[in-house]
Order: sequence, then C-alpha cells, then structure tokens
Amino acid sequence: MAKQHRKLTPLQLIGKAFFIALGAALMGVSLEGFLVPNQVIDGGITGISIMLNELTSVSLGLLIFVLNLPFLFLGYKQIGKTFAFSTLYGIAVMSVTTALLHDIEPFTDEKILAVLFGGLVLGFGIGLVLRFGGSLDGTEIVAILASKKTRIPVGQIILIINVFIFIGAGFVFGWDSAMYSIFTYYIASKVMDIVVEGLNESKSVTIISPHYEEISEAIMARLGRNTTFMYARGGYSKEDTQIIYCVVTRLELAKLKAVVQEIDPKAFIAIEHVSDVMGGGFDKKAIH
Repeated sequence: MAKQHRKLTPLQLIGKAFFIALGAALMGVSLEGFLVPNQVIDGGITGISIMLNELTSVSLGLLIFVLNLPFLFLGYKQIGKTFAFSTLYGIAVMSVTTALLHDIEPFTDEKILAVLFGGLVLGFGIGLVLRFGGSLDGTEIVAILASKKTRIPVGQIILIINVFIFIGAGFVFGWDSAMYSIFTYYIASKVMDIVVEGLNESKSVTIISPHYEEISEAIMARLGRNTTFMYARGGYSKEDTQIIYCVVTRLELAKLKAVVQEIDPKAFIAIEHVSDVMGGGFDKKAIH
C-alpha cells in the first residue's frame, strides 16, 4: 500500500501561504522599487520578462505570469502538484505586486544602491518562497528536470541559463547594466542561501585517527554531539580501523577541530557542507 503524505494543518497552510505571499511581494518590491527603473535585471524568466518589457512595453507582471505558465505545467506533471500550485500562487502574487507598484517612484536612482538593496530584498523574498516549498521562476523547474536527465547539478544548469540571459541584457540595456545585473544576482543568491539554510548551517565531519574512541567520547562530552563509527580498512597500511562521522553547526566547527587536535594532532579531518539536517535528535542551536 502506498504511504500517504502527512497533510498540513489549517494553521500550517495559512502560515505557508502568508510567507510565500510575503516573499513574492518582496520580489515585486525589489523589481519595481530598485532594479527595473535602473535597468538592472534578475536572472531566469524574470530577466527575460524585463527585457521583453523594455522592447515591447507589455506589462512586466503579465509577461512574468504568462511566460512562467508552460514551466508550471511541466512542474505539475513531473515534480508534483503541491510544488506547482505553491509556485503558481507565488508568481501570481509577485506579478500583481509588480503591476501595482509599476508607477511608483524608484527608491533610488543610484545604480550601486539599487544593486545592493535590490539584491538584498530580492534574495530575501526568493529565499522565503523556497523555504516554504515554492518557487518564483520557471527556469528552476527546467533545471530540476534537466538535472534528472543529464546528472548536471541544478545550480550549474541555472547558471548556464543565466549567462545567456545576462548576455542578452548587455544587448538590450548596455554592458554596464549587464554587469550590474550579475552583481545583483550574486548578492541575491547569497542572501537566498542564508534565508533557506539559516545562519547556523551544518557541516559533516569525517575523522580518521587511531584514537577514535577517545575522540568520539570527547566530542559527545564537550560538544554534546552524537557520533557514528564506520568500519574501514587502510589502503596503505591494510589495517582495520573505525572512522568517526558526526554533524555539527558552523559555529561549533572550530571547537570540534580543537578537541580532535588536542587528542591527536595528526588526525585526518574532512569537512563537508550539509544543505539540511533532519531527525536523529540534531539541534541546530550551538551547544557551549
């Protein structure tokens, strides 16, 4: 029997709808209040819509909504109706926001300020929507589907698409605007990562040392983090050993390295970024 998905409570649904709408509205504010009046664009379908708006004078909100519809249909068929409807809702709110704010005075005429504050607001808005299960751009759906076929990471596919979009912006708005747009995209992507993952991002740590038991006990006692032993065999020494694996927050990483090196200065430590951690009693709050 197929496992049923847990349904959200009415309060959770209201919260999700509110934060997706808030994020979408913030993106609209960023576009009409900072970026579009200063001829700075975002990537993806939004960037294409801004260029078409400049060339045709068709409403930006209408272009964003219409151009995203085919990708939403793909998302509904291939990724799932919850994601597709959340994305449709977010894009609709963002399109309406841009239409309502189209005639307002821009917050600044200085391109540097527009890039900095526009990128911050844009990244925060997109991050909120992503965090609550939606999206604001159809290129993300294309990238997810293409990644399944090609095994190329989603982020790389989006980057390739946006390279062509920013080149197009150079021809439409001039190369200065295209370069400003690249900086806006970079700032927005960094802010988006912080909103989605949180400031207290996690790291996975692999430790190889003959003193694995002592190191494991020290990590559990001094950091309050559980550890896992994995059996291994040295390729050179041919000796059996155990590898320590654990997950810590970024803020705990320096303390963990100090604990390990205090016991074994020659210990091998490999650190990797973890996009998210769920279950297992893992608390993202730093333990002192």
